[in-house]
Amino acid sequence: MLRLVFALNCLFCLLGPTAASAWGYQGHKVVGSIADHLLNANAKQQVKQILGFDLRTAAPWPDCVKSVVRHDDGTFHYEVDPNHLEYEVPCVPFNSMEERARMVDYVKRNWFTCSYTPDGFERGCHNTFHFEDIAIQRDSFDRNFQGTNDHDLVAAIGATIAVLSNKRAPSCFSIKDKKEALFILAHFIGDLHQPLHVGSVYLDADGKLVDPDAAHKVDAATETIGGNAIDDQNINLHHEWDDIPTDIGEAATRELLQDARGVPASQGGIEDWPAGWASDSLRVAHEAFAGLTFKLTQSHPSSRWTVAFDDHTAYLRTQDEIKRKQLAKAGARLAELLNALWP
Repeated sequence: MLRLVFALNCLFCLLGPTAASAWGYQGHKVVGSIADHLLNANAKQQVKQILGFDLRTAAPWPDCVKSVVRHDDGTFHYEVDPNHLEYEVPCVPFNSMEERARMVDYVKRNWFTCSYTPDGFERGCHNTFHFEDIAIQRDSFDRNFQGTNDHDLVAAIGATIAVLSNKRAPSCFSIKDKKEALFILAHFIGDLHQPLHVGSVYLDADGKLVDPDAAHKVDAATETIGGNAIDDQNINLHHEWDDIPTDIGEAATRELLQDARGVPASQGGIEDWPAGWASDSLRVAHEAFAGLTFKLTQSHPSSRWTVAFDDHTAYLRTQDEIKRKQLAKAGARLAELLNALWP
């Protein structure tokens, strides 16, 4: 996101492929797997024809893209981190020369479609597509709120819908073809349902909520970057929400499929669905931040807070329940969207 409210958030993504990737690759695979089960015959055939594999395999792709590095000479290369080979586990299906060239090309095309300089250096507009950062004082998505812009998560999903509908994507996005659009869509629907990828808290030096919309300007010292600047012992709060329940694994479970089949149909036209889903996730973010208190431990420019819980055990139980519901909704809505595109 170009606005300062997104700056450090996306920096965390750059520092480590799993640092701020909603759900981690396991969660994205689960979302894709749920959708695979719920696709109608035509949509399933279209996905197979366009991708060559299923949505479960495709969904981690935009996080694999984070291994593409821009060098000082302006060249781009896909580089495996030798210290974290585990980052490559979900990327194995894309390790052919052709698929890695696609990832490099995607980054090159989307690097300068907006300017994004979280640390004084250009980090690539494509890293802004994964997030909203709307204050939890809001209860619905609105493009006029701080933490939104024309190259945010909702806009990115809209761009994929355009391409899959044989229309032109907005100028902020360079999406080469329907295969690339499906890669992005399968992942970003998952991102949209991780509540801290949509809702955030802005905090003052006393750990109290600040309303960036009332100020009409974000004070950088108040930005918690979707919980990435809030520490819960050894990990940040955002990362804690990225981890899915360990008993789920990497594919749809019977319970998740049952919940997904019970997700209500989306209202309005298909172009309105992403904003409606963002509103839903924002309201879930209210629950994610409920019962928490914060204490500033490091001042601006790299502000950090610690979190305390009214009842940590109860919070973790609620967190687990929310994660399961959000994964089910994400898979259901990904399938719903593709079924609507290819009835």
